[in-house]
Amino acid sequence: MSAQHLESHPQWSTRLAFILASAGSAVGLGNIWKFPYIMGDNGGGAFVLIYLACLLIVATPILISEVMLGRRSRSNPISGMAKLSRQAGVSPAWQLIGWMGVLTGFLILSYYSVVMGWALAYVEKAANGAFVGADADTVEGIFTSLVSNPGTLLFWHTVAMLMTITVVARGVRGGLELATRIMMPLLIVILVLLFGYNIGTSGFAPAMEFMFAPDFSRVTGETVLVALGHAFFTLSLGMGAIMVYGSYMPANASIVTAGFWIIVLDTAIALLAGMVIFPIVFSNGMSPEQGAGLVFQTLPLALGAMEWGYWLAIVLFILVSIAAWTSAISLVEPAVSYLYERFGVRRLYSAIGAGVATWTLGVFSALSFNLIDEVTLFGKTFFGIMEFLTANILLPAGGMLIALFAAWRLRRADSAEELGLGGGAYHLWWWLAAVVAPAGVALVFLNGLGLLG
Repeated sequence: MSAQHLESHPQWSTRLAFILASAGSAVGLGNIWKFPYIMGDNGGGAFVLIYLACLLIVATPILISEVMLGRRSRSNPISGMAKLSRQAGVSPAWQLIGWMGVLTGFLILSYYSVVMGWALAYVEKAANGAFVGADADTVEGIFTSLVSNPGTLLFWHTVAMLMTITVVARGVRGGLELATRIMMPLLIVILVLLFGYNIGTSGFAPAMEFMFAPDFSRVTGETVLVALGHAFFTLSLGMGAIMVYGSYMPANASIVTAGFWIIVLDTAIALLAGMVIFPIVFSNGMSPEQGAGLVFQTLPLALGAMEWGYWLAIVLFILVSIAAWTSAISLVEPAVSYLYERFGVRRLYSAIGAGVATWTLGVFSALSFNLIDEVTLFGKTFFGIMEFLTANILLPAGGMLIALFAAWRLRRADSAEELGLGGGAYHLWWWLAAVVAPAGVALVFLNGLGLLG
């Protein structure tokens, strides 16, 4: 690795900046509604224990591997994997990992920005008092009106993409780092304030029981697969984001320590989100088993009936928007970094080019809720196809290949040097990355394709 290359490749100013940015990538819409729901639906505290075990033995070694490959290459995922393959003396076909990561982030952002647009639209609706005193039919009508109107949906999809590209275009320190240094603490402050409010509500105790009371009678083989799948997906693994963020990591920062704090932050925020959302749901006698509808239909109905509901709704949907925004900027960064480093395209133009391409593909996801909702493949709309392709095929395949390359193809002297591990600690990482994590992700892959049940 030449000194000149190290100078030309940007870096985070501190390890904390890397941790906040990576945690921001990991913390997304799934943390706000999906984790608390699957936790409560799969045995509460019993699920947490299984989930933490899956984090440690499957997600953590892959996270460490992906960060390590990024920092070792000091490049975007595509060029970086090509460089590492040459250095290791293995087939250049391993560069496919980089291509898959960039493609996966591109495809996810194309439909993720549509959902981020929903959150932004709900901030505006909450500010206009749309949910105050609204009944179930009114709230359902608000959501239906949003997704069935192509013009409205495309407008908010455009706003979401503009917000994302504006941050990325400003560079690593002036854009990504500055944004996450502001947004992550703000997100945590909002969660803590909402949690403090909920302590005094009637739904707080039943919500805590729903989330944390261990019920081992509800633990099945499917529970383990659910925990395994969410542990892998929650950390944004296999989509190039963590690899490119790792390439900006300071050389003197510990990858293992940073990985630990990323996992702690991601898990803590997911748990805190549940302790914010479910007391509101239980206080109004509603069912928590609503999936994505929990955020966009159940919560607005509950908030509309509460004394401070007007302000709570605004703050809550700002929270959801921030969570989506921190993830969105990480999804486009691998493509922007590649265009900038490989072809010398200025970051501003790289960001605009990647943003326009992503926005264009996202148009089809937005329209799949209205104008082209009857156009399906295998019973899925365009939005559904993009979600299935990325979540069930590209992400698990990418994560598995990252672990296999890091453990089996990268020279052990190089990985030990980069990780700063020796003896038993290094062998533990190697064994988990080489055998256990790929096997776990293989189960996620097969379960996602419906081949295990």
